[in-house]
Amino acid sequence: MTEEFLADLTAQYDAYVASFRVAGALPDMMQLKRVHTDHVVANARAIAEGEGFDEHTRLVCTAAALLHDTGRYEQLKRYNTFRDSDSVDHAVFSHDIVRDLGWLASLQDAKAILDAVLFHNRRDVPEGLDPLTLAASHTVRDADKLDIFRVLEDRVEHTNWRDDCKAFWNLPIHAAPNPAVLAAIREGRPVDYQNIKTLADFVLIQVGWMIAGLQYTTTRRLTAARGHLASRREFLHELVKDDAETVDEICDQAARALES
Repeated sequence: MTEEFLADLTAQYDAYVASFRVAGALPDMMQLKRVHTDHVVANARAIAEGEGFDEHTRLVCTAAALLHDTGRYEQLKRYNTFRDSDSVDHAVFSHDIVRDLGWLASLQDAKAILDAVLFHNRRDVPEGLDPLTLAASHTVRDADKLDIFRVLEDRVEHTNWRDDCKAFWNLPIHAAPNPAVLAAIREGRPVDYQNIKTLADFVLIQVGWMIAGLQYTTTRRLTAARGHLASRREFLHELVKDDAETVDEICDQAARALES
C-alpha cells in the first residue's frame, strides 16, 4: 500500500459515489454518508498517528475507513432506508461491493481491508485475526464511533427533537432508561439493541462505548477533548430529569474510563 494507491482508491470511490447523483447532486441522506466517511477517514488518520502505527498500517487503516460504508449508497437506492433490519447488513453489503468492483484486486493487503469493512459494525471483532487486520478493524470501529458522537450532537443542535419525536426515530423522549441497558453498561457489556426503548437508552449506549467500547488510548483522548461525554451528560440530564443520580453515576464511570 502506498500513498499513490490510496489516492487512486479515493478517486475511484469518489467516482462511484458520484454515480448516485440525481440532477447533479447527491440525495441528502447520501450526502450525509459521504460527509460521515470524510470524518471517519480523518479520525482513522488521527488514531493511527496517535497510536504510532507504521506508515503501511496507517495507509491500510485509512483505506478501510474510506471504504467502510461503501454499500450505504446502493442500500438507500435499492431499499430507501439505512435501517439494516429492514434491508441488508450494510457492512456485508459494503464488503461485497468493494470486492466485486475490484478496486483492491492488485493489493496484497486486500483481505485485511475487506475484513475491516466486514467487521466494523459487529458487536465484537473475531478472535485470531492477524495484527494488520486487527489494527485496521479496531481503527475503523473507533473512528466510526467518534463520528457517530458528532452526528448525535449535530442532530440535537439542528432538529426540533423536543417537539418532533421523528428526529430520533420516534423513541420516547422524556422517559426512563431501560434497566437492562443500565445493567449492561454498568457491567461493561455490549447493549442488545433490542433493549433500546427510549431516547435515553440510545444516548446511554454511546456513553457505554466510552466505558468499554473504545479500543485505543488515542480514541479515548479525542473523545474527552471533543467534549462528547460532557455533551451526553447534559443531554441525559434533560431527558431523565427525575434520576440525575443515575445519569451522573454512569457518566462518572465513563469519565474514569476515558482517563485510563
